[in-house]
Amino acid sequence: MRVCVFLAACYRKSNCEHFCEKHTQPTGNLMNLPNRILVGLALFCSSQLSVALGKQPNVLFIVCDDLNTHVSTSGYPHIQTPAFDELAAAGMTFRRAYCQYPVCGPSRASFLHGLYPQSTGILDNKSDIREVRPGTISMPQRFKESGYWTGAVGKVFHNEKVDPGEFAWHQMLRFENDEMPMVTRIRKEFEAEHGSIESGKARKLWREFYPTIAPQTRGQQPGYGPTGLQDEQHKDGKNARQIGAWLENKVHGDKPFFMACGIQKPHVPFLAPDQYFDMYPKAELQFTPASLEFWNTVPKIAQTKRHEGFGFTFAEENDALRRDYMQAYHACISFIDAQIGIVFDALQESGHWDDTIVVLTSDHGYLLGEKFMWGKVMLFETCDRVPLVIRVPQSVTKVATDPGSQTEGLVELIDLFPTLAELCGVEPPPELQGQSLSQLIRDPAASGKDFAYTVVTRGPTLGKAIRTQRYRYTRWPRGEELYDLSADPGEERNLASSVGHIATLNRMRAVLDRTEIRAKEASN
Repeated sequence: MRVCVFLAACYRKSNCEHFCEKHTQPTGNLMNLPNRILVGLALFCSSQLSVALGKQPNVLFIVCDDLNTHVSTSGYPHIQTPAFDELAAAGMTFRRAYCQYPVCGPSRASFLHGLYPQSTGILDNKSDIREVRPGTISMPQRFKESGYWTGAVGKVFHNEKVDPGEFAWHQMLRFENDEMPMVTRIRKEFEAEHGSIESGKARKLWREFYPTIAPQTRGQQPGYGPTGLQDEQHKDGKNARQIGAWLENKVHGDKPFFMACGIQKPHVPFLAPDQYFDMYPKAELQFTPASLEFWNTVPKIAQTKRHEGFGFTFAEENDALRRDYMQAYHACISFIDAQIGIVFDALQESGHWDDTIVVLTSDHGYLLGEKFMWGKVMLFETCDRVPLVIRVPQSVTKVATDPGSQTEGLVELIDLFPTLAELCGVEPPPELQGQSLSQLIRDPAASGKDFAYTVVTRGPTLGKAIRTQRYRYTRWPRGEELYDLSADPGEERNLASSVGHIATLNRMRAVLDRTEIRAKEASN
């Protein structure tokens, strides 16, 4: 409160005063403001201190799909991600960043609106926030309303049905992969016998036949393997080059821009151009075989059956198949890293490298056979932690990242909206539940948040997890988990039933109770 009053006084004739007049009672008394309005006022007033004199900074927001922390900036040594390294060398790496829901749709609805999933009401991939929580303002929509030119390529919102379209974007484009050469020959032979696959009986037959051609054609089952295509023939190659074209053609005109680049990989199918598979010989891949003992102390509700879709049997290590998928997943990562590098080159060639804030992250993590599990929808560290690198140049903001800086402070993806709003001088919606990362940007040694909160559905109920600097605590409708991550970073020993950890367990239970109340406070 005192900060708001002080900032408002300092900017008496500025937009802060206008904000107070707009949102207070006729008396203009700040004490009449509800808490969520006070938070918005503090963010907006502080943003006026963050933006240097002159034009507002541009924003390049890059979000990858299903990318876990198998990148060099997250401390994973068995990968080559030079574009991530390039951004990290120029900006700040957040080593402890967490999603709020380990599934694409709910996670994106959460961080694009700055709200916890229990407040957005989006707990699946089908629901539309415009129907569930009418009037909720997304990050690109707020930037567009604030005078920014906004454009998106690829998957930013989960799909086109839930994308706010013209309310958020001046332009929004999605691409498809070109047809793989191995498929072209087979398709032509098929059409010679059955007719065009575009309609009728032949279309149905082709859809049934297509997944049997090769692993690459299995889609969500999932498919994997080299495609025989060049980078620019893949969705993500097209996404990167479209961002480059927008920058080269200056489509934003005289406006600052907010460009979002939705990188589709490494989401299944794990497809990439051939040369990226050559970078990761299967025999050289490194991983630790899973242990069945782990599940003797962990609630079975923590599992999913997604391993079956990958062709695995629970509690059986299939070394060869695991190497197939890991090679393909890593090939996808190095492929998208190369496309992200093209975007960075375009930013530099257009002259906008030093007036653009760059955010590079993922919507959630991903398990690759750890604990015999595959995929997402789980509340483990590997599933909930995401890579996050941010560069804030000094030329257009008074809060800037030090080159090559790192922080171990806890952050959540819902913090991105208030952070960018503050740095760009954009008035944030008052209901935002995240908090600006500007303190960590100023002081990487700061502790960040006290905890990060992640939820996931199990039928009609929720599993809920709290990550503090030392512990992860998870509560299920039937059972609990507690891990000391300082001693057990792989989460192999569940301490929830340990007599020696009763006091810690009770503290974590209390923290989770308080957090859940806050996570619901902006719900309708």
